[in-house]
Amino acid sequence: MTPPLRRTRCVWCTSAIAAFLLALGHPPAMALQDPTRPPDFRTAPADVATQQTFSLASIMIGKHRRTAVINGEPRREGQRFDGVRLQRIYPDRVEILDQGRMRVIRLEALPQVRGTQ
Repeated sequence: MTPPLRRTRCVWCTSAIAAFLLALGHPPAMALQDPTRPPDFRTAPADVATQQTFSLASIMIGKHRRTAVINGEPRREGQRFDGVRLQRIYPDRVEILDQGRMRVIRLEALPQVRGTQ
């Protein structure tokens, strides 16, 4: 082979490889990393709403009425408040319907008081 022919073949191979790589498309774009973010940081999904916290202080059950004190306010079965519905009151817990999901709230533990000896 003469040197001009070798150069032509090299240029042709290089352009064929470049055309093949362009035909494959661009590689997927990589997201830039925030250098100030902690290494184990994960963002919460945007579509998940944060759950409200409720505090169940006491439950009163009578013949004709059931009442639960939730977040310091007396509530009855079937009552709606803060975007939730109080479904059922039991002696030790209540069930509320929160964003289509049933949640159970239990009575808070009472502080233990020691007797004197």
